[in-house]
Amino acid sequence: MERAEKREFVTELNEVFKASGSVVVAHYAGVTVAQMNDFRSKMRAAGGTVKVAKNRLAKIALQGTESEGMTDLFKGQTLIAYSADPITAPKVVMEFAKTNDKLVVLGGTMGSTTLNAEGVKSLATLPSLDELRAKLLGLLQAPATKVAGVVQAPASQLARVFAAYAKKDEAA
Repeated sequence: MERAEKREFVTELNEVFKASGSVVVAHYAGVTVAQMNDFRSKMRAAGGTVKVAKNRLAKIALQGTESEGMTDLFKGQTLIAYSADPITAPKVVMEFAKTNDKLVVLGGTMGSTTLNAEGVKSLATLPSLDELRAKLLGLLQAPATKVAGVVQAPASQLARVFAAYAKKDEAA
């Protein structure tokens, strides 16, 4: 890489570290090109990005960001996975790591919080933002349907009582 390319890469990574909801750092030694392409396409489909990071440049890019606490993770062959949604990147990385033991999660960050590998795993188990929205919407709609059922219940009970009296009168 030439100096201008390195500066551009550092600037781009710095923006990534500032703007991302979460960043996951992992070792990828032994992962084949086909597996890496599959991993990248899964991440892209979920709304995230995977980049192979040059450790020295990544450490420079981390300076002055909230994620500065994860500089120790950049040793060996590392890649970074990031997304705007804090749950997406950890979830996709952990799903891929289940099927491929060559991908070893080292840790990451979520905002200013530095996470170890266990922290990334627990973050991956949380529901995504869309799932949380759906649950919240379901909770908000449930009381309305219950109220409608309660309001309709007395009217239907009265109708049944009148119907019973009508049948009784017909029988008499």
